[in-house]
Parts: sequence; structure tokens; C-alpha cells
Amino acid sequence: MMNHPPTTRTAARQLDEQDPLARAGERFELPEGLIYLDGHSLGPASKPALAAAETTARDEWAKGLIRSWNEADWINLPKTVGAKLARLIGADATDVIVCDSVSINLFKLAAAALECVDTKRLLVEADEFPTDQYMMQGLSAQSGARFVRVEPGDAEAALEGGGVLVKSVVNYRTAVIEDIARLEAIAAQHGSLIVWDLSHATGCVALDLMRDGARLATGCTYKYLNGGPGAPAFIYARRDVANQLRNPLPGWFGHADPFAFDGDYRPVEGAARFSAGTPSVLSLRALDGALDMFESISVEQLAQKARALGDLCTWWGEQLGLESISPGIGAPRGGHVSLLHEEGYAIVQALIARNIIPDFRAPDAMRFGFSPLYVSFTQVWDAMEALQDILQSRAWDQPRFKVKATVT
Repeated sequence: MMNHPPTTRTAARQLDEQDPLARAGERFELPEGLIYLDGHSLGPASKPALAAAETTARDEWAKGLIRSWNEADWINLPKTVGAKLARLIGADATDVIVCDSVSINLFKLAAAALECVDTKRLLVEADEFPTDQYMMQGLSAQSGARFVRVEPGDAEAALEGGGVLVKSVVNYRTAVIEDIARLEAIAAQHGSLIVWDLSHATGCVALDLMRDGARLATGCTYKYLNGGPGAPAFIYARRDVANQLRNPLPGWFGHADPFAFDGDYRPVEGAARFSAGTPSVLSLRALDGALDMFESISVEQLAQKARALGDLCTWWGEQLGLESISPGIGAPRGGHVSLLHEEGYAIVQALIARNIIPDFRAPDAMRFGFSPLYVSFTQVWDAMEALQDILQSRAWDQPRFKVKATVT
């Protein structure tokens, strides 16, 4: 999209005029005048998602009642929505199932993988997202497998020792992108398995899991996919691998014939065996509508724009003398940029007071997220100008901006 970030607001506006994704923003229900840079935590509501949820609630549920499991095809939503999502991660449509949460799916996949490796170790890097670490600690306590907290960047050496590694493709703090193909090759060579967490990658990184040899993954749908708060997660399990695995939580929706009501469990073929309980239909329908936004957009377009928006933020950070822990201009990066300041929390609150919403991660990281569907270059420019003013005027230095909320 560009070789260097724009250095004037006029140049940023010109990029917006050339942006093939510019019209996508019109399909979101965002408040007028708001600059929303927190889509890496929660994507906003889109008109297709709201319409799908409305139709499902008022027609399929209120009028169709239980008939809608058949007549509205609720029963197949985990598969049909998974098939729609599969294109965004480079997976076969039959290898993706929408179910449960990322935390639960990490537990299921890691427990299943643990049975298939010779070395009973659960590996996770020390800077991994906390729920990934907590789940592996809990699984270690239940299974007796050794829990190993790996130093950041040492995943390769850990895989050589065998076991199951849980690893994010995009680091939630730094936005560094992991090389899936490289680590999968090492894992295969040493009899290890990797469970990939795609939560901060899906919808802003050009993923191609089949090309890169990924075997198991999960991810959320409420960030860049805009599925809604608490929208269900998904599982990717390559069919040849999935059929060798046992779901540690074998619920009836993972049964080969759930409505036969057999007393004994028989898993369905492929990724669908990792389903457990009854799916959340309202959330699935909202996600289904949200995914319609991506129908004519390539993952390369999404990744290119997200990186270009991040480059502009990074350039501004340099001008303001702020340290960044994210990859620099032109480097591969996820959809957010983290700039550091010891008063980062108060600064973020001061930005929010000006109708600009990023988020904060302790102890000092201000995260600015760049969802490519609705964030413009002009908005990033204006947000960074506001950040400049807040820093120079010390507008953040007010008691009201220093009161910590529960969610940061």
C-alpha cells in the first residue's frame, strides 16, 4: 500500500481515498466522531451481524421455536460458520468447527495432543497470554505432565525436547508474528505437537495453516472478526491429525450420531469431534453475519492495510520519543502497536475522554489496534495528534484518569 508512512494529514487522507477497503467502514454501527482503536480486544458491531442476530431472535427463535434447529439449520451452524471462517486462516472448510471459548479449546486440544506425544511435557512461553499459561498449569496438575515455562524466544529448543507447545501466532503485547512453518517443521522432526492460538492473528494476518503445516489451532472471533462480546471460539484440527485424537470433554455434539442417544460415545470424524455441548445459536448467527463482511476481501488485503496503519502509528511514536515493543516500520506485525509510557494507563484514559479508544496492558503498554475494515489513515493521524497534545500538555495528569477500572 505504501513504502513509508504518510508524514502529513493530507497524505494520510490521500491514502484513505485510494484504500480499496474504505467503504467497509460504512457497514459498522460506530458512534459518530469516535476513533476506535481497540478492535484487537473487541470488534465493533456491524450491520450484518446485528441484522442476523435480530432475525434469529425475532423470527427463528420467537416464531420457529424448536423447529428452527431443522428449518433454520441451527444444528449445522458450528460447521457452516466454521467453513466460512476457514478461508481467513487458510484451512480446509471441513477442518474448522466453531465451539466453546479459546480457554476451553486450548485445554481440549492440548489434552488430546498430550496423549499422542512420547514426552509428557506442556510447554508455554513466559510472555504468552495468561489464559494459555493458566490452562496448561491446570492440565499439568490433572494429567501429571510436566509444566515447563519457556523463556521468550526459546520455543525451538523446547520443541526439540518433545512435548506439546501452546503458542500464539501474534504476541498479545508486542504484536510479533511467529513463523508457523519453521516451528511446525521442528515439532514434526522431534515428535512434538503445537497448539496455535490465533486470537490476535485471525482477520489481520495473512494466515495459511495448510501451507505452513499447522495441525492444531484455536482462536477467538470477537476481535478482528467482530463476532460480538463473548462470541464463540473456533478449532482447527487437520483431519488426518484430528482422527487420531480423543476429545477429553466428549459431549453429545461431538458424537457421530447425537440424536441416536447412545449410552456410549462414538466421535464424529474430523474437527467436529471437539464439539461438546449445545452451541450458542444467537452468538453464532451474529458471527455468521459479521463474517459476511469478509466475503470479497483477501487476507492479503487485510494484512497489508493493518500493517500500513501500524506503520503510521510507529512513525508517530518515533516523533513523540515513545519506545515501542512492536516490530518497526515495514516489518511483519500483527494488527496492533504497543507504545510504552510509565503513565500509560492515565494517558489512555485521557485519550478515551477525547473519544479515542485504545487500551492498556500492565505495566506500561498502550496498545493501539488497527482493524483494517473500519480504521482509516486519517483517524490514526488524528489519534496520534491527540496523543501528542496530551503528552505535551500533561493533560493525563489528573486524578480521574488514574483511577483503575476493572477492565483496562
